[in-house]
Amino acid sequence: MEKIKLNIEKVLGFVSKETIASYEAKVKDCIGMLENGTGKGNDFLGWLHLPSSISKELLKDLEETAETLRENCEVVVVAGIGGSYLGARAVIEALSNSFAWLQKKKKNPVIIYAGHNISEDYLYELTKYLKDKDFGVINISKSGTTTETALAFRLLKKQCEDQRGKKMARKVIVAVTDAKKGAARTTADKEGYKSFIIPDNVGGRFSVLTPVGLLPIAVAGFDIRKLVEGACAMEQTCSNPATPFWENPSAVYAATRNELYRQGKKIEILVNFQPKLHYVSEWWKQLYGESEGKDHKGIFPASVDFSTDLHSMGQWIQDGERSIFETVISVCKPEHHLEVPSDEENLDGLNFLADKRVDEVNKMAELGTQLAHVDGGVPNLHIALPALTEEYLGQLIYFFEMACGISGYILGVNPFNQPGVEAYKRNMFALLDKPGYEEESKAIRARL
Repeated sequence: MEKIKLNIEKVLGFVSKETIASYEAKVKDCIGMLENGTGKGNDFLGWLHLPSSISKELLKDLEETAETLRENCEVVVVAGIGGSYLGARAVIEALSNSFAWLQKKKKNPVIIYAGHNISEDYLYELTKYLKDKDFGVINISKSGTTTETALAFRLLKKQCEDQRGKKMARKVIVAVTDAKKGAARTTADKEGYKSFIIPDNVGGRFSVLTPVGLLPIAVAGFDIRKLVEGACAMEQTCSNPATPFWENPSAVYAATRNELYRQGKKIEILVNFQPKLHYVSEWWKQLYGESEGKDHKGIFPASVDFSTDLHSMGQWIQDGERSIFETVISVCKPEHHLEVPSDEENLDGLNFLADKRVDEVNKMAELGTQLAHVDGGVPNLHIALPALTEEYLGQLIYFFEMACGISGYILGVNPFNQPGVEAYKRNMFALLDKPGYEEESKAIRARL
């Protein structure tokens, strides 16, 4: 299987290859800490060898459950927030026809998302849309009490039961939750929902290759076995301590970005020239932001969709504060073929592009942008995906996950916890007078 490729040539004008190579021993130590479970957060390392340990029985169960939903639903709502939906959405939108949801005859159920915000208008419009639809729900929550997801699921559960009856609701509501505890587990057991387990040792942002991501991806009609195979191929390379430094793309990426950070590049912008990768960037932002943003340290992860955002953010990237570097994800081969037609009048002046593939124009926009940004003082890393397929997305997911673990340890933080996420929740619960938060309620209201 061909593999994705990392190229750092456009960084070497800013950082020497020798400097990056000097990280080799540190990187080896970090991989050893991950492999041996001797680093911070070692109780959340279940993702490390997850691709190679997924059983055929689990994949078969996921595929059969997905088929049940596909046969009985025209719409499936994925209820989850953060890592409970971003990985699935990243893969589904990367592989989907951009306009499939507008087509009258659909091969697969429409996948929509809820539980990732607390917008009354969004939830009202969602429930209105579902009123005449045969819909199902995949409720993804380890605890079942995450406010955004629990609130949405309460609405969806009632609507599904009211519209489709309790018997059908039991068939088309699936829980992905903790094995033994939590509100979502209790509800699933009480109602008799089909359920899948979120492993205790896999954090949400690393969970795309668990049922959290695999079930929605299978419902959308994509091959989860190929996704896992791609991740396995990258696991064999990137998690192997015997792989030479320069042959391990996760190691090189982690070392390069940490050296750029040390030299004052505080912001990493993930760039794509393929709009289907937008949610890959959203998943990546959580992965790195939540893993590294601790102890007042960490690169700020941002993203742009080019060439669209060249007409909005391009000016800042070209001429703004030189605190940034870019990592560009490039898809080598598009799925379709479309050529620019010739026009006799040539009023738009585009006949110089006549008979060229649109992708050639896009690739030249990519190359021209890279050269301009490097000339403007922005180091560029380049990740080449041979094509947008399940296998290569599986590789990309594992590449980023492994690099994140290494990078966090180089930085000196625990890449697998997220203590800062709880701060807003405590304030929100206090302001809403949640039972048990009486003292916090008094204290916070005194500040207002």
